[in-house]
Amino acid sequence: MTTTTDTQTQAANGVVKGAPLLEIKGLNIGFKTQSGYVEAVRGVDLTLGQGETLAIVGESGSGKSTTATSIIDLLPGTGKVTAGEIFFEGRDLVKLPKPEISDIRGRLIGYVPQDPMSNLNPVWSIGFQVEEAIRANRVASGKDVRKRAIQVLEEAGLPDAGTRLKQFPHQFSGGMRQRVLIGIGLSARPKLLIADEPTSALDVTVQRRILDHLGTLTRDYGTSVLFITHDLGLAAERAEKLVVMYKGRVVESGPSQEILANPQHPYTQRLVAAAPSLASRRIQSQIAPSAVHGDAVAEAGSDDARRLQAAHEREQIAKHEAPDFIKVENLTKVYKIRQGGFKSTELKAVDDVSFEIPRGTTMALVGESGSGKSTVAKLVLQLESITSGTVTVGGSSVGALTGKDLFNFRRRVQPVFQDPYGSLDPVYSVGNTIAEPLITHGVGDSASRQARVRELLEQVSLPISMINRYPNELSGGQRQRIAVARALALKPDVIVLDEAVSALDVLVQGQILNLLTDLQSELGLTYLFITHDLAVVRLVADKVAVMQKGRIVESASTDEVFSNPSKEYTRDLLEAIPGANFAFGK
Repeated sequence: MTTTTDTQTQAANGVVKGAPLLEIKGLNIGFKTQSGYVEAVRGVDLTLGQGETLAIVGESGSGKSTTATSIIDLLPGTGKVTAGEIFFEGRDLVKLPKPEISDIRGRLIGYVPQDPMSNLNPVWSIGFQVEEAIRANRVASGKDVRKRAIQVLEEAGLPDAGTRLKQFPHQFSGGMRQRVLIGIGLSARPKLLIADEPTSALDVTVQRRILDHLGTLTRDYGTSVLFITHDLGLAAERAEKLVVMYKGRVVESGPSQEILANPQHPYTQRLVAAAPSLASRRIQSQIAPSAVHGDAVAEAGSDDARRLQAAHEREQIAKHEAPDFIKVENLTKVYKIRQGGFKSTELKAVDDVSFEIPRGTTMALVGESGSGKSTVAKLVLQLESITSGTVTVGGSSVGALTGKDLFNFRRRVQPVFQDPYGSLDPVYSVGNTIAEPLITHGVGDSASRQARVRELLEQVSLPISMINRYPNELSGGQRQRIAVARALALKPDVIVLDEAVSALDVLVQGQILNLLTDLQSELGLTYLFITHDLAVVRLVADKVAVMQKGRIVESASTDEVFSNPSKEYTRDLLEAIPGANFAFGK
């Protein structure tokens, strides 16, 4: 029973029992640009109670991350809260002085940033960075700091955490770096955790472990979680509340499952229709497009059927006509890991891997973070030397290529990397970034290159006005579209896509997948598609190879792997997909 004294104490602290932990009222955020003041967030309201989980969804550039970072005063560049209030435990964070915000940040409000590649210092060991956060948040001191560091990394799903503390970020995969950031964000057992795309770099099994851990914190410690995500399955399965943002405004909010099962706003309907769904079987590709009825929102969902039809046609070609264009035989890559001093140990990242990809088809490599998928991509691209085995592309062994032959090979085989932040040069404008491979390979004159850049921007659904902007002015999804445009510039034979759509919201993801499908049909492109998003794999891949600990444990047609997986590991991957059994609305 609450006494008068209790109530007075709570009021003195600015906290009223039963009041929301976080309440945002009429929030406006603007950025000062060369062309004037631009409003990125307009009139946002949201409420989050103690122990609740809320997900913010919306397309890239809709204001999700800007809203979240304003809570802890981490707005980038010239960003500034121009109106509104942000109440945390009854205190308006907008009016608090910098020292008080710094004390709240990390200790009471944890933060997991979007980009696992650039948010860890490359010159400091992982252990140093985790321990630094623990000391700064006054979680532990002395010898207990190291113990706590190991504990938070293990809770975040990082194996061999004690050994990994000595390693550096460049020795970690993208998913492993993401787990480090999650561990840092949770190290102080905060009352509120803001997680900006916390699982976009993680495979589904690790994602499930992390989300289970967040669920445990919510239950045991009353931690509230504010998710920013483009994964509607995750929102349906893990969040009690949902906020849908579009062009800086909240267009729909309420219980997540109710909204996703029966979206009311046209924009939310578009999001739901565009989400790749495991419920769509590849056999549905036999349904004629004319069989799809309804308004424009319903027709957006027919993209699945179109991609499935294209996949079905490629499968028939692969079975009867197409020769193997890429052939990987007994591929092995061994790294030497320094242990301190002159000692080192060998790590077999890729172990006796073999597969073939017929011309004009798509092969997907799937598996957990650290399973060796990206290393295979680097070996095919000749960005890493092959320890043993062979990679043959179009009849030529790539391991033997040098000089001009290797230069010409790079024109035929182009990459789209996992990290849309680190793969773009910050001092190059968008136009110069896309034109760079054309200049490097001496293609066309200045006028024709400019025309090609404009054509590519249109292909990846970006406005021509973006041509003079720089990477730091773009969202993660926009940067990834620039990376795809750059890879397409030389009209290559092969594109190696390393988690190319994992950073994209579902609408842009659908646009990129449609673009890749259309280009494959038009130009006969061959794709090596590396991803942990099995819903996407189902729609775009003809063959699937499942990797575990550097080896391929299962390889078959997409239908066979999804309908009748032979390995328990593959079944675990499929069962871990968030929202796979949720009935999304239309």
